[in-house]
Amino acid sequence: MNTNLQFTPVILGGDANAYGMARSFYEEYGKTSRTICKGAFHIVQHSKLMSIDVQEPNLEDDETFVRTLRSFADKCPGQNLVLAPCGDNYTKMLVRNQDELRDRFLFSIMSPDQFDLLSTKDRFYDTCLRYGLEFPKTSEVTAENWRDYKSPFEYPIIVKPANSVAYWNCEYPGKKKAFVCDSPSELEQILTGVYSSSYQDTMIIQDFIPGDDTRMRVMNCYSDRTGRVTMQCLGDVVLEEHTPLGIGSYGAIMTGYNEDINARIKGFLEEIGYVGFSNFDLKYDERDGSFKLFEINPRQGRSSYFTTASGKNLARYLVQDVLEQRNEPLDVATLDDEVLWTMIPLDVIRTYTSDPVTKERIERLIAAGKVKWSYWTKDDKSLLRWISFQMNQRNYRNQYAQCFNKRHVND
Repeated sequence: MNTNLQFTPVILGGDANAYGMARSFYEEYGKTSRTICKGAFHIVQHSKLMSIDVQEPNLEDDETFVRTLRSFADKCPGQNLVLAPCGDNYTKMLVRNQDELRDRFLFSIMSPDQFDLLSTKDRFYDTCLRYGLEFPKTSEVTAENWRDYKSPFEYPIIVKPANSVAYWNCEYPGKKKAFVCDSPSELEQILTGVYSSSYQDTMIIQDFIPGDDTRMRVMNCYSDRTGRVTMQCLGDVVLEEHTPLGIGSYGAIMTGYNEDINARIKGFLEEIGYVGFSNFDLKYDERDGSFKLFEINPRQGRSSYFTTASGKNLARYLVQDVLEQRNEPLDVATLDDEVLWTMIPLDVIRTYTSDPVTKERIERLIAAGKVKWSYWTKDDKSLLRWISFQMNQRNYRNQYAQCFNKRHVND
C-alpha cells in the first residue's frame, strides 16, 4: 500500500462499480473516496471506504453537473482531486463538460469525437469494420421502419438497444435489457413495446451466438494520456445476471488470458488514440472458433473489481497516469493471477454453472481460497454491512431461482 501520495479520490457514481473503485483506491493507497452521485445503492452505504458527499438527482443536467462538481472542489482547496466516473451517464457528462472541470480535477477521459464514435452499439460496429474486428452479424431497426422490418438472420436472434442510456430511462411492460427472440411474432411484440415507450432510437438485431454464460469474455483496459495501453485484464465469465434489467451484467468471473484477444484489442485502442478506462464484452463462437466483440463501454465496467482482485489495481493505473504522469509499460493479467470474483453466493454458482471445465476451475479456486467478493471485505466490516450483504446474497438466490435463462419476451 502506497500512502505517501497526496491526493483525494473522487468517484462519480453510487453503485457496485463505484464501490469497486473505492475498494481499489483504498487497497492501493489507503484512502477513503469522496462520492458524488444521483443516488446511493445499498452496496455503497455504511462504508468505511467511501463517503457519500453529494446526492444530486438532477446530475445529468449539464449546468447542474458542472456547478455541483465545481462547488465540491471549492470545499477541497489545495487538494489533488482524482476523479473517476463509474457509469454510462456519469462518463457521458464528464466527456461533454471536461473543459469546464480540468482546472479543478485530475481525470482521464476521451474526446467528444471519440465518445460519439463508440458510445452507441451501431457506431461501435462501424468502427469494428474499419479495424478488422470480428463481431456478430448485425442489422438495425428504427422507429420509422420497425413495422415492415424482417430479420435477415435465422432465428433465434438477439434484440437490444443501440443507445443504452436512453433505453435505461424508458419504461414499457415486459422491458428487458436484451431479448432472445425465436420468431417474427416475438420480434413484432418486442418492437411494439419498445417503440410505444419514450425510446425512439435504433434497436440492434443480431445473429444469436450459441452457448451459455461461460462462453462470454470481458476485458478491462487502461490507456494512458498518450494513447498507450498500460493494462489489460481478461475475464472468463462464469455466470451473468438473469433479471430482466440485469441481463448482460456479470455475476461471477474468473481471471483469464488470451494472447490473441489482448493483441487485437490493444491494437484497436492504440490505433484510435483512446485514453482512459475501456471495457469490452466478447463471446466465443464455437461455429467458427472466433471471439466476437459485442461492445465497448468507455469506462470500467460494473464487474471491473475482478481486475483489482486479479492484482491489476484499477486505481493504480489512473493515479500513475493523471497524478504522477508516469510512462508505465504494459501490465497484463495472466493465469498466474487467477482468482474467482463474485457478486453472487457460491452455492448459486455451483447450482447454475453446467460447463464441466468451468466447474472444475471454480472448485480448484475455492479450495485454494482464491475467491473475492465485491460486496464484502475485511477492510469494510460492520454489523450494518454484514446484514446488508446477507440480504443481498439472499436476493440473488431468489433472483436466479425465478429468472434463470428467462430471456424471451413472454418469460
